[in-house]
Amino acid sequence: MPPSNALPSGSIAFIGGGNMARSLIGGLVARGLAPASIRVAEPVPALRDALANDFGVTCFDNASAAAEGASVWLLAVKPQVMRPVCESLAAQARAQRPLAISIAAGITAAQLDRWLGGDAAVVRAMPNTPALLGAGVTGLYANAAAQPRFEQAAELLSAVGPTVRIDEEAQMDAVTAVSGSGPAYVFLLAEAMQQAGVAQGLAPDAANALVRQTLLGAARMLTDGEDPAEVLRARVTSPGGTTQAAIETFEAGGFRALVDRAITAATERGRQLSAANE
Repeated sequence: MPPSNALPSGSIAFIGGGNMARSLIGGLVARGLAPASIRVAEPVPALRDALANDFGVTCFDNASAAAEGASVWLLAVKPQVMRPVCESLAAQARAQRPLAISIAAGITAAQLDRWLGGDAAVVRAMPNTPALLGAGVTGLYANAAAQPRFEQAAELLSAVGPTVRIDEEAQMDAVTAVSGSGPAYVFLLAEAMQQAGVAQGLAPDAANALVRQTLLGAARMLTDGEDPAEVLRARVTSPGGTTQAAIETFEAGGFRALVDRAITAATERGRQLSAANE
């Protein structure tokens, strides 16, 4: 499949070669982007070798070499090291004027712009871990300088799943709380359901298989159909039946309020991360 016309015509530099970068690289190569147009900065030799061997991309041990001449920079380093990495690239950013896409939680576009030397085209992206399977979702926010190139960022991140445009940057912390952290909530529910099934007498292997397939099937019903969650939930909740007994117990226990508090806590933590990196 040839690459989309929305993808950058120049090379793409991945600053960081960890799991999320690897997933994006694999998705882009699978969609027809030439490996020769992808440059990766990764300090760990084993990761560099794996990326080069698996995808045929060019790898470097430092960010400056990878970023040289690239029209798009995908900043895939941990939030706590984002500032020194960006500051080390500031002179190149001013000279090259790349589109800078960051996948670091809690780091604002203004911070990235400042660390990159000012007047930078910055897109904040929040993918989630199902991106490792090509089934992620990514929230995207572009600052004013990046607005004309937003579709390039969306096309790049769509290599690992759908994207959602976020118009107000303040909402990115909520994106992190809902979808960025969201897979862990599902895993916690799965863990609790398995434990409860075993407590009711199911063998652990049986409980595990039942829960895994149930969550997969429910997710497919949400994504493949047009009905919203509340309609699907009502459809399987027969009056006086077993599902109603369970749902009423969830509701009586404050399930919705608990989820709201959890999302609020994760959102606030995102804001704290941003403040801590000022």
